[in-house]
Amino acid sequence: MTLSPHQILHPSHWKAARGYANGVAARGRMIFTGGIIGWNAQQEFETDDFAAQAAQALRSIVEVLAEAGAGPEHLVRLTWYVTDKAEYLSSLRELGQAYRQTIGAHYPAMALVQVVALVEDRAKVEIEATAVLPA
Repeated sequence: MTLSPHQILHPSHWKAARGYANGVAARGRMIFTGGIIGWNAQQEFETDDFAAQAAQALRSIVEVLAEAGAGPEHLVRLTWYVTDKAEYLSSLRELGQAYRQTIGAHYPAMALVQVVALVEDRAKVEIEATAVLPA
């Protein structure tokens, strides 16, 4: 795995961030995804399991990035929208494993927001991604 081409921004007097970055500085070609949910390429849900849907969404993000010649190491931001914060928190172990298998040890700036619902009724998580491919 290649090291991130971006600068992680973390004030020295702050407690270490685990599993995310507080900020990222990057320069290059910007890539934005729409909200990616946990269904397959045929827009079918294979599971109602939260962690499995998140894993599928992450794999789909990597596929979209590849269309621009980018990879997970180019991610600078992920925004997660979840329908149930408690379900997210109870799935952290499985989420971490799926994240590392798909994205690796690269942790961009991240935010998590609980929402009332997502457009697709079976969707439990939707993730927007921003990546920067170095010039």
